[in-house]
Amino acid sequence: MKIDIYAAQNSVQEKELKDRTVVVIDVFRATTTIITALHNGCREVIPVAGIEEAIAFSRNYDKNTFLLGGERNTHKIDGFDLSNSPLEYTRQTVDGRTILMTTTNGTKAVRKTHEAKVVLIAGFVNVDAIATYLYNLGEDVVFVCAGTDGKFSLEDILAVGALLSGLKNMGKEITLDDLGFVCVHMYEMYKNDIKEFLKETNHYRRLINEKLENDIDACLDINSIPVVPAYKDGVIRLNAKAH
Repeated sequence: MKIDIYAAQNSVQEKELKDRTVVVIDVFRATTTIITALHNGCREVIPVAGIEEAIAFSRNYDKNTFLLGGERNTHKIDGFDLSNSPLEYTRQTVDGRTILMTTTNGTKAVRKTHEAKVVLIAGFVNVDAIATYLYNLGEDVVFVCAGTDGKFSLEDILAVGALLSGLKNMGKEITLDDLGFVCVHMYEMYKNDIKEFLKETNHYRRLINEKLENDIDACLDINSIPVVPAYKDGVIRLNAKAH
């Protein structure tokens, strides 16, 4: 299994992902929030590029069937129902609803994969479920990390490392480039105290400054949500084949 990794979504050209198996990761917080929403009964998540597009999409839905979710620079968008905090996407709030979501980094990363054959949504919360799915699929994989403001984010790199470590532990032979080697090595070195390791990183400190430490804890709760969301035809739903 050959592994390719993009450390940030802005370095990805859509044509490079055509007909490939892709895993999108935005640990803090978009993919974690999407995973949480679907686990809590959300019907589907539709990632959109911008605020205006989300509002335009919403006109296609009856008032009580959808919610607008997302953020800009960690803050909830004016007029939206929800921010990008996984803690807001409770079963009581999202069950049966469609979520129209736009975020600074994560939804852009997902949208870039529209020509891929298989697109999975991952974070620390569903590492084993995604790794098992990839193991059974047996194909080469491209990891697309959302990053933050065009730069790579260490939490995304560590999540890739967790997935690759899981594949190795299952006995899957994987071929890594230098970045892949770094992902695995860093995860295996710091896996017992990831939160402490991330404390000096830019995105972590930004969330702490916004008093979002509970979001951090939720995003780093490894294997707490064992589901496999898949993006297809512009929509993210739980992959029935994973259950």
